[in-house]
Amino acid sequence: MDAIKQEKVRRFEEFVDRRLKPDLVQAIAQRDKVFEQQKIFSDLRSNIENLEKNSVTNLKTLVNLGSEVYMQANVPDATHIFVDVGLGFHVEFTWSEALNYISAREENIARQIEEYTRLIASIKAQIKMVCEGIRELLQLPAEPAY
Repeated sequence: MDAIKQEKVRRFEEFVDRRLKPDLVQAIAQRDKVFEQQKIFSDLRSNIENLEKNSVTNLKTLVNLGSEVYMQANVPDATHIFVDVGLGFHVEFTWSEALNYISAREENIARQIEEYTRLIASIKAQIKMVCEGIRELLQLPAEPAY
């Protein structure tokens, strides 16, 4: 193999290793964070629906003070809750307002998951295309499609 082909193969491999693979890892990590948010809102929705169904107006709970140290708390009026809306802000909602907000956030989160999934598929396709280019440069036989 001549030096020009070797240099092209090296540059393609470097591009995959230094650019595409880190981008893929980052996109997967970002999508995982969005999945965590989706689970948090899903849990909050089910908790609010359980409170509504059981007509709970006051409750006793354990509150994490930090470092896994808990304290018992009594909530005399549980008809209003504070929801973290981002950037360190919390908004006081009634249960129905919170459910409406959660629905809107869940729609937004579903769109974000779709976008990250498309991005991940695109990066994987780019990696496959570069690998195919390397294969052609090296004149290797094509891999069987499954």
